[in-house]
Amino acid sequence: MLTRIDLHHFKCFELLRLPLAPLTLLTGLNASGKSSVLQAFALLSQTMREHEWSTRLVLNGRAVSLGATPDVVDEENSNNSFAIRLEDDGGIYAWDFCGRRHDRSMLVERVFVNGITTFPKTLRYLLPKDLLPDDKYLSPNDKSPARLVYHLRDMTYITAERIPPQETYLLEDPHTINTVGPRGEYTFSILYWGGDNKVLKELIIPESPGLLMRQVEEHMRTLFPGFRMDIKLAGNSLILGLRISDSSGFHNPVHTGFGLTQILPIVVAILAANKGDIIMVENPEIHLHPAGQALIGQFMADAARAGIQLLVETHSDHVLNGVRRAVKDSRLSADQVAIHFFRPRSEGKTQVMSPNIDDSGSIDHWPDGFFDQFDRDANYFAGWGDL
Repeated sequence: MLTRIDLHHFKCFELLRLPLAPLTLLTGLNASGKSSVLQAFALLSQTMREHEWSTRLVLNGRAVSLGATPDVVDEENSNNSFAIRLEDDGGIYAWDFCGRRHDRSMLVERVFVNGITTFPKTLRYLLPKDLLPDDKYLSPNDKSPARLVYHLRDMTYITAERIPPQETYLLEDPHTINTVGPRGEYTFSILYWGGDNKVLKELIIPESPGLLMRQVEEHMRTLFPGFRMDIKLAGNSLILGLRISDSSGFHNPVHTGFGLTQILPIVVAILAANKGDIIMVENPEIHLHPAGQALIGQFMADAARAGIQLLVETHSDHVLNGVRRAVKDSRLSADQVAIHFFRPRSEGKTQVMSPNIDDSGSIDHWPDGFFDQFDRDANYFAGWGDL
């Protein structure tokens, strides 16, 4: 499991050192760097997944499209380079990348793994598809790089811009997809091909069999009572029917509202995951009622307890409170949660603050701007001003 990420001269960060937990919440003001943390992971993942024999970091792919070298390098750094460093429970890994001004991919300049540095330009011991040295260069007993590669390459990244409800969904080849996709575009192909796969026992709602399709329905019913789902094959496409009442029939997603199809990729991704998998989600609260947002926070806490690692960017105090309630109810321990609050570097203050949560779900410090707008508005309406 990843325990830390460091970013040096990446986008808006001169130097970021960020502890990670089984469930990490990234909160804060707009344009403060929250998404940049997720994008750093996504760059590694899409290079490993989409450009198997490339010797360069691919800046534009299916997961993220970040432009050219100046768009990903801290503007205060004139070297046109940046570095990513990861730690997990088995080792330390770091990459230095460099590029020219108009390059839309960047050279892998140096790789550091557990005390060993390689220079891909001069050595032949780099597996470009893995962005890590092979076993000929590393100790043959060191399995950490292979494990890290597996989890990075197959990580799930769900962006805030998820696909809207569709009349039909393209049926994808099961051999070419292994996640729901960055926009949730493969969600229903995953369900069609893997609906009978077993779900982690810690996430099973006992009223139904522990199979992916049935458990997705049960978990969705906690958000939308009466929810049922039907997937039919029509040529090379899938037709999805959704029901949100036990007394109604199935309807095409375009007639059921955005909330259902916006949250389905997240529910499917979590229930389809294995222990040790990494899932990154931007704004899980989109199009959800506040009660549903809190329930998603609790659901993600349950997933972290089951051994899935989640990094979640959110603007929702309801999601945060759902996680806090899960901790208070002992569904997840306090040390399994990390909370980070981001502020723009232009403010001249500490860029990232990390409030702690205790076993009662209480948070020890509430930085200015950290989910305090309700209190500010309440004070204003009470005549106390904007305290």
